[in-house]
Amino acid sequence: MNKKVILTGDRPTGKLHIGHYVGSLKKRVELQNSGEYETFIMIADTQALTDNAKNPEKVRNNVLQVALDYLAAGIDPSKTTIFVQSQIPQLPELAMYYANLVSISRLERNPTVKTEIKQKNFGEGVPSGFVFYPISQAADITAFKATHVPVGEDQMPMIELTREISRAFNQTYKTDIDMLVKTDTLIEPEAILSKEGVERRLPGINGMDAKMSKSLNNGIYLADSFEKMRAKVMKMYTDPEHIRVEDPGKIEGNVVFAYLDVFAEDKDKVAEMKAHYQKGGLGDVAVKKYLIEEMDKVLKPIREKRAELEKNPEIIYEILKKGSVKAEKNAAQTLKEVKQAMKIDYFGDKNGKV
Repeated sequence: MNKKVILTGDRPTGKLHIGHYVGSLKKRVELQNSGEYETFIMIADTQALTDNAKNPEKVRNNVLQVALDYLAAGIDPSKTTIFVQSQIPQLPELAMYYANLVSISRLERNPTVKTEIKQKNFGEGVPSGFVFYPISQAADITAFKATHVPVGEDQMPMIELTREISRAFNQTYKTDIDMLVKTDTLIEPEAILSKEGVERRLPGINGMDAKMSKSLNNGIYLADSFEKMRAKVMKMYTDPEHIRVEDPGKIEGNVVFAYLDVFAEDKDKVAEMKAHYQKGGLGDVAVKKYLIEEMDKVLKPIREKRAELEKNPEIIYEILKKGSVKAEKNAAQTLKEVKQAMKIDYFGDKNGKV
């Protein structure tokens, strides 16, 4: 039985924060170490250029930062192929072929794209590459014959479009061999959905309604020093009406308790603290100090490993180079099969027959 294949990754928009770790990185390490999957993790620099085309140096630097975070968090290059999207020339060619199977209106209806366009305030100046990137993402997934893609609920429209493209391709370019052995050129991937609860998106330190992001300056990063992490926790949004220690406090919307639900090992103690806080008699500073202790149990080894790795960037680039070479071989094989199915592999044999 063939091992299942996972394709996942990130746009290199900057250093990764603890929201990335809780929401996806931790799960990737678990999947990698399960032995059930062949894992590919892509640093999607080409996608990052869709809204950073005039600042490629920023993207280049962020590729290194993201790779450092991956390795520090436990991604093992001996088990997982880490590669850079722009170094795989087969991907844009696959995307070009897939584009002929998708209408502009279908792309414009994609709710994930619509939301991101609104968030980035493009107005009338939406780059065409940004609208096109769901097709690019389908190329990324199918190039490595990914059977499973870990995503959040908000990314499900992307997976569904990839499935539609794979289905349309297989139906349009069904080969005689496919019909005989009942196989398809492209795989329709399944989503591995993040569970609600521990794996939900962490709120920013300034409130439950704000997601964690660099632009909002409300994130705690894997690269942050202990002092910086501590300072950010001490500034966390709690209950604005909990002025005195003896005042009853609210748990709902209290960021400190939202983080404790994720990071604290002793869930019974957290439950006791919640009850105490709601009753009155437990101050915000005491709760924050406990959170700092619990968070540092997780972040300290990551922070220390990252600092050590950062001393030798050439080693990181070598890991990315080796991963990209391996990834290109996989993508080249898929492209070969795609061109054979489309009957545009003109020089498939000495007679020029496919």
